[in-house]
Amino acid sequence: MAAISTPMYAYPPQVRPLNILRDLPAVADLVESCFLDTMDDDGHRYIDQMRRAGKDNAFLRWAVHAADTVSMPLSGFVWEEDRQIIGNVSLIPFRKTSKRMYLIANVAVQQDHRRRGVGRQLTQAAIHQARQRHADGIWLHVRDDNPGAIRLYENLGFQERACRTSWYAAPDRNLLCPPNDIKITARQSRDWPQHKAWIEGAYPNLLAWYQPIPWISIRPGLGPALYRLFMDYETRQWAAYQDNRFRAAVTWQSMPGRSDRLWLAASSEGDEALTALLLHTRRNLAWRQNLLLDYPDGKSVEAVKAAGFHLRRTLVWMEWDASKSQDVRR
Repeated sequence: MAAISTPMYAYPPQVRPLNILRDLPAVADLVESCFLDTMDDDGHRYIDQMRRAGKDNAFLRWAVHAADTVSMPLSGFVWEEDRQIIGNVSLIPFRKTSKRMYLIANVAVQQDHRRRGVGRQLTQAAIHQARQRHADGIWLHVRDDNPGAIRLYENLGFQERACRTSWYAAPDRNLLCPPNDIKITARQSRDWPQHKAWIEGAYPNLLAWYQPIPWISIRPGLGPALYRLFMDYETRQWAAYQDNRFRAAVTWQSMPGRSDRLWLAASSEGDEALTALLLHTRRNLAWRQNLLLDYPDGKSVEAVKAAGFHLRRTLVWMEWDASKSQDVRR
């Protein structure tokens, strides 16, 4: 694991770097206990993977040398008291072309030890380490129903950059067909320029380092089709037309080990067509399980609800700005 050049006296003696050779099981227990009430299926899979990794000696030997190069929670800090881990923060590296981005995640503190500044100190340590690694951007996300955490991060210099809502729904082959004035077909190549513009509006480039748009699965043409075939990517796309006008499009992707993802793009005037399209998607993917949709917070909310999707969570994405920080050691 890469050495930290900043002397540890800058932080309380309880703070030390994460040791993935021995800490993963305890960190998994801590994260699960702190977020169990709000954890979704992907979250439970994440915890299971962390526990399995903690028992895999070959993985651990590899991970020690890969902590700074792969987008996995292999680096960070823990808060330890009486040989017990009561706090954790992960620092996950990402690459965006030539830029190095870091995501601060898994900020967790045992219930009995909160309101002591543990989370603040751990987050400060993660910020400092990211800066020592010459980060081009430091990010985190927090649920919008956690105002205390949002205020903490604002005090540390984080500023809101985006707000995203996750929706989920179960497929159902018995759903009603769309109204007569709305036509659902396979997405047409001629509509690609408009479709592409809508996608770029719904999934902004500022988060592309974390959630890159899978253009190879969405673009029309023989090349992308052959790529999907050879890579065995399951992808389907549909479009909704109302009054002979292109109103909305959706791309479904099967995500191994995760909930199936939908990429939705629509006209600002196409809510009725958007609802019909999502209902069509649920009906035509009846053999699948849950479908996950990530969309800008507040956009087409009633239309998405009308299609039977349920709000899972809304995340506030925040980026660190040194000029806004009140107390991070520089």
